[in-house]
Amino acid sequence: MEEAFVISGHHKPAFKWRARARAMAIHLAISAAVAALAAMFVFGLWYPYPYREISGGRELFLLLVTVDVILGPLITFAIFNQAKPRAELRRDLTVVGLLQLAALAYGLWIVAIARPVHLVFEIDRYRVVHAIDVPAELLPSSPDKVVSFSWTGPKLMAVRPFASEEEKMEATMAALQGVDLGARPDLWEPYEQAQPRVLAASKPVTDLLGRFPAHAAEIDKVLGRMNRPAAGVSYLPMVGRKSFWTVLVDARTAEVLAYLPIDSF
Repeated sequence: MEEAFVISGHHKPAFKWRARARAMAIHLAISAAVAALAAMFVFGLWYPYPYREISGGRELFLLLVTVDVILGPLITFAIFNQAKPRAELRRDLTVVGLLQLAALAYGLWIVAIARPVHLVFEIDRYRVVHAIDVPAELLPSSPDKVVSFSWTGPKLMAVRPFASEEEKMEATMAALQGVDLGARPDLWEPYEQAQPRVLAASKPVTDLLGRFPAHAAEIDKVLGRMNRPAAGVSYLPMVGRKSFWTVLVDARTAEVLAYLPIDSF
């Protein structure tokens, strides 16, 4: 109910700005808590390090969630009015909450279809493959026991050798049209089967130190954290959605050990 008070014989409305601000603050706190839980889910499962950097997941998520978190409380501030009947006020706030949850769900869906699903060894490099990159019509041709779309972070995969020159030519033409080799389920094979090819294509990390002396301290720090000598580590370049990184692998087993934000092509 709108209140009025008298000053110098004139009636002036008291609009209860504090009540509106309090309602907005409560809504903002709830929205921030929900967004924090969503962030833990997204970055803990879908975009673990370093993919939140390589695949742009952090920027996309923050853009969508920030708009959602800010817009909902602002609408609450605009519509909150204690003069309304309690049932009407509850209805209005419920509608705002449901619209906000729908917007959050849509944002999470966008983030989900853009999530990285595989890290694929592709001839002489690694490629980060995202769910949206994989042609749906090729999914039935995925090898047995290969998960096409991981929901718990990218899985290691490899591109198998071409079965014929015709297949190689067809795959090359498709790549020129935007369908990368690593995004083709019909060419996938388990990473373990590609171990000899990974080791043959990789280069000693000592070469990386020689090529990028400005990053020597960073590389040495990573090697020290892994407690591995440089002689036992090799590297390969990695292609991401928006940048090029470097993958460090065990020089004997081809196990992926670490990632560096260095373009080693």
